[in-house]
Amino acid sequence: MATTTGTAAPELTGLPLLGSLLDLKNDSLGTFLRARRDHGDVVRISAGPPGLRATVYGVFSAEGAQQVLAGESANFRKDNAFYQEVRESFGNGLLTSQDEDYRRQRRLVQPLFTRRRVDGYAAAIATEVTTLAEEWRQADAGTVDVLQDMARLALRAVARILFGTDVDAAVEIVEKNFPDVGAYVLRRGYSPVNVPRDWPTPGNRRAAAVHRALYEVCDRIIAERRSSGAAPGDGQDLLSLLVEAESAEDGSFDATELREQVLVFLLAGHETTATSLGFALHLLALHPEERKRAHEEVDRVLAGRTPGAGDLDALPYVTRVLKEAMRLFPAAPVIGRRAVAATVVGGVAIPAGADVIVAPWVTHRHPDYWEDAERFDPDRFTPEAEAARPRYAWFPFGGGPRACIGQHFSMLESVIALAMLLQRYDLEAVDTVVPVASAITLQAAGPARCRLTPRNP
Repeated sequence: MATTTGTAAPELTGLPLLGSLLDLKNDSLGTFLRARRDHGDVVRISAGPPGLRATVYGVFSAEGAQQVLAGESANFRKDNAFYQEVRESFGNGLLTSQDEDYRRQRRLVQPLFTRRRVDGYAAAIATEVTTLAEEWRQADAGTVDVLQDMARLALRAVARILFGTDVDAAVEIVEKNFPDVGAYVLRRGYSPVNVPRDWPTPGNRRAAAVHRALYEVCDRIIAERRSSGAAPGDGQDLLSLLVEAESAEDGSFDATELREQVLVFLLAGHETTATSLGFALHLLALHPEERKRAHEEVDRVLAGRTPGAGDLDALPYVTRVLKEAMRLFPAAPVIGRRAVAATVVGGVAIPAGADVIVAPWVTHRHPDYWEDAERFDPDRFTPEAEAARPRYAWFPFGGGPRACIGQHFSMLESVIALAMLLQRYDLEAVDTVVPVASAITLQAAGPARCRLTPRNP
């Protein structure tokens, strides 16, 4: 039983009328860093004019993040306004569902994400990476934007694994429409007042058209797959397995549920991996000594061949590079919850009904766990260094019972892709600083261009 006796949370200083609204709007990640630096590991942050003011409690320590996501996860639910907007746009899939809905979905989907099953996707990932590596040979002036290209690579890879041969149609629709859905969710999720979605405002009409396009492509492919008459087990793509997923206890997914899972897999399955890969390449391009070590490991272990799932353990330095990229640029920089009952985190009282955030962006830079935190150093993730830190000093995949089901898939794709690209290219950074902002996921506000030099012409 959680105790409710604690001190009042220190409050981040803001403007008299607007609180921290402008700071959060202009630079939410920097504002959360400043809150921890100036006030400690649990901070009360208020934003908005009187009468419409919203308050959130920022929890920034590893121990606090573990309490929110794992130890008291039942008390910290996805009931806030932001998750409701995500739910309205992407459906009640694994990302947003709760209680028995979530438990049923997780039971049905879990067999599709076993290590053995996921390892079987390595060849499909390698096919997409090979295509991109060949395209890079025709890059204008030998320069590419690695963030942009990793977003497309990750989307094509997850679409191939999800849909099989129906890749191009799905990728075109998703690339065109996902950014608009994300902007709509973000705008409504952080607005103190919203008009109903069915009011015919210009913004609502545009959003409805975007949603229809996404729903139609998913529904079409799902309907085709259901009518194909394939015997159970014949389909190798993830959608076929979702269609076949069934148990005596949980039944199976209906058409709407399938669409919701597909949309969540497309969103979560490509943006997280794209962020990790893109920033890993950007950071290596900025750091020649670390890049040299990664090249040497790839050359020694693979000797020119295409990596597979069995090579992950043999590429520890490449893996450490990716983990360090995820520390500095976590794809989910802020994770929101709402407290059901009053509790205490780090000696500070959190009232019932309070909105709470944990922030990998902040905890991954916490001086108690990370010396010289802004420095790129993959050796922070040697086994000895990891064992010496609290479990939730690094949590790019969330944690607790709601931890990302696709962790192994993301790491498999990232290691294979990074190793294959390092086999073929040396990189030098053109853009040394890439500004970022927090949206549904971490978003770059500028390019991350790299100059390529082929290593194996």
